[in-house]
Amino acid sequence: MEDSPEKKSLRRLLLEKRDCTSSDLLEIASKKIQNRLLTIDAYKNAQKVGAYYSIGSEIKTRDMIQEVLSGGRDMFLPRVTGSSMEFKRIEKFSSLEEGAFGIMEPRDVCQTEDTLDVILVPTVGVSLDGTRLGYGHGYYDRYLAERKTLTISLTLEKQVIGRIPGSAHDVSMDWIVTEDRTIRV
Repeated sequence: MEDSPEKKSLRRLLLEKRDCTSSDLLEIASKKIQNRLLTIDAYKNAQKVGAYYSIGSEIKTRDMIQEVLSGGRDMFLPRVTGSSMEFKRIEKFSSLEEGAFGIMEPRDVCQTEDTLDVILVPTVGVSLDGTRLGYGHGYYDRYLAERKTLTISLTLEKQVIGRIPGSAHDVSMDWIVTEDRTIRV
């Protein structure tokens, strides 16, 4: 899945913009996004929730993960193997180990699940029509192309832009949640 030069340039620009966000502002925005998630019935009622373990300037998900675990729902995080990704169930943070790209992911012994109710998707940028710009590796697009799962893009308001050049392999998001808005695509 080779990206166009336009997508590569846009990704670089949006990552620079996001990386300039102070850690305090990122924490505040992440908390607001966590609260907004609870206004989405499909998320609130989901029993099997997929998420990502945030790194760097991504929307912080640790509290969201803990909230799902504390609420008695099943939490699944991605594990990368080669060019594919699978979601594995965790019961606590000690079920994680450092994996691909230095990201915390479930240990290999954790149970794999292919039918999740909803997945919180990391996002570099997103347009109002649900076209998501990720990191360019295609893991989420390949995973989601094979499954019908409700997707929620978590992103800062400043990462929502008018247009993102689409590719045939891109999977659109169903919802976009920022610190300021909840958007059903």
